[in-house]
Amino acid sequence: MSELITVMIVDDHEMVRKGAKGYLEAQLDIKVVAEAESGADAVRLAREFVPDVVLMDLVMPGMDGVEATRKVKDVSPRTQIIVLTSYHQDEHIFPALRAGAISYLLKDVKAKELVEAIHRAAKGDPTLHPRVAARVVKQFSKWGSDRDNLFAELTARELEVLTLIARGYTNQKIADSLVIGVGTVKGHVGNILSKLHLADRTQAAVFAWQEGFVRRD
Repeated sequence: MSELITVMIVDDHEMVRKGAKGYLEAQLDIKVVAEAESGADAVRLAREFVPDVVLMDLVMPGMDGVEATRKVKDVSPRTQIIVLTSYHQDEHIFPALRAGAISYLLKDVKAKELVEAIHRAAKGDPTLHPRVAARVVKQFSKWGSDRDNLFAELTARELEVLTLIARGYTNQKIADSLVIGVGTVKGHVGNILSKLHLADRTQAAVFAWQEGFVRRD
């Protein structure tokens, strides 16, 4: 018998959790060790059970699946996370993958394919739903090999705002520096995150430094 794979299911809908658990526990080499109905519960239970694989919903009240993915990886780095969601838009896909998810599946996935993805994730191998894979390929093709292309969609004002974010400015400080309203700053920040497929301003700052957009001089 192959080694047992421990799994945690994270979804705010009880019927989804129970349905997935029932099928997975019929597998001889999979054991569901925990269920979480929120992102906060997922982090707490990941710390307690250290599962091999987590099935992570993205849209939940309170802490969403992207933030939960990041925090689960913080408390249990060895845990592999499979996003299991109904959403396949860029604003969901790329933040989840950047947060540390190894796989991204849609809820129309066949049960057998989900089990295969769990086996693959336990070995460190990714699985992407065909729609998601197409989006990832298209985006990387769009970016190309020139890192300047990563920022090509940003307006001049958004580039200014990104520079200040990377330098640690708050929204209020950015507003004061550029002589614009805080609400306008928030709008620019939202556009930047959407265009760069990032989850929050911290990721935006790190990304700007890593890609050489902002330099210490």
